[in-house]
Amino acid sequence: MNLDALRFPRHELPTNLEPLRSDVRAFLAAELKGYSPLVRSNSWDGVDPDFSRKLGAHGWLGMTLPTAYGGHGRTALERYVVVEEVLAAGAPVGFHWVADRQSGPMIARLGTAEQKRTILPAIARGEACFCIGMSEPNAGSDLASVRSRAARTSDGWVLNGTKIWTSNAHRANYMIALFRTDSATDSKHGGLSQFLIDMRTAKGITPRPIRDLTGRSNFNEVSFVDAWLPLDAILGNEGDGWKQVTAELAFERSGPERYLSCFILLTQLVEMLKDRASPAALAKIGAEIAWTATLRNMSLSVAGMLNAGLDPSLQASVVKDLGCHFEQRLPGLAQELIALEPTLADSGIDFQQVLGNLVQLAPSFSLRGGTLEILRGIIARGLGVR
Repeated sequence: MNLDALRFPRHELPTNLEPLRSDVRAFLAAELKGYSPLVRSNSWDGVDPDFSRKLGAHGWLGMTLPTAYGGHGRTALERYVVVEEVLAAGAPVGFHWVADRQSGPMIARLGTAEQKRTILPAIARGEACFCIGMSEPNAGSDLASVRSRAARTSDGWVLNGTKIWTSNAHRANYMIALFRTDSATDSKHGGLSQFLIDMRTAKGITPRPIRDLTGRSNFNEVSFVDAWLPLDAILGNEGDGWKQVTAELAFERSGPERYLSCFILLTQLVEMLKDRASPAALAKIGAEIAWTATLRNMSLSVAGMLNAGLDPSLQASVVKDLGCHFEQRLPGLAQELIALEPTLADSGIDFQQVLGNLVQLAPSFSLRGGTLEILRGIIARGLGVR
């Protein structure tokens, strides 16, 4: 077993970032006054384009993007501070989330000059909504098994296939999607390419929203039927899709969203138990706070490695796996410690509504960034035990 592959070097945020944290907190305190705890419990699934634009106007989106393309040339650690604060506050960041987290950096690294010039400034302004076309029916998180195909023609590409669990596809301006461009290769990971798709102009693409337990429709099934794209819609080099996707997933799997999606429930639970918690309840709350601190340290370690230009894909998978268990466990613990039924109805008790929302949302967290079974296979291979 190669345990050296699973090191999490300690990394702490520089103290000179505290003024930035204070500025973000002050902004959020003013902007989120009208948002109820129930709305805030949607966390990074919550969508409010106006809020995204306000965040962009403060320079807190596209922070790591080049200044030549509307970005701010700041560090990944500065962005980490902003992300941590907006998630802890339950800000509605879903409109810009994917664009800011991974699509913008991907385009900055691999996009054409025209793509950078037209798209990156919109991301930094909070005006571009992106979705990710990875998972497929009968393939799920096993991205090497994707069947959707892109065929080159004399003047472009023709795409056919289906993507599923595609968050925000029905409202997205753009999609970055993985398609098979070479079926002849013997390598399961070969012959895959990524495409940058303008969802507003491309024909033959149909998003179908999937309603979740709360009645909302953020997930989508997206069908591609002879959808035509120009030749320069390919992102990066043809055949490099697998390499590009695995690098992208390191950003997706390791951030503060992997332990802060249910943070408002934890704070509500502490508030409900204040001054009347039994020793047993205090012990359980203490254990969850310890989990939060541990996951934060692991996430910061990955952020430090990404900031240093390293590849922490294995560590990111561990953060996602453990973080998902932590977040999905919290609603059950809250029900155990507080004798109130979860509900979305206005009961006059914020805790009940927050719990009612997250009891229904938390099961879907397993879908985000790869299912746990796939992640454990990645971790096993990284450790040399598979």
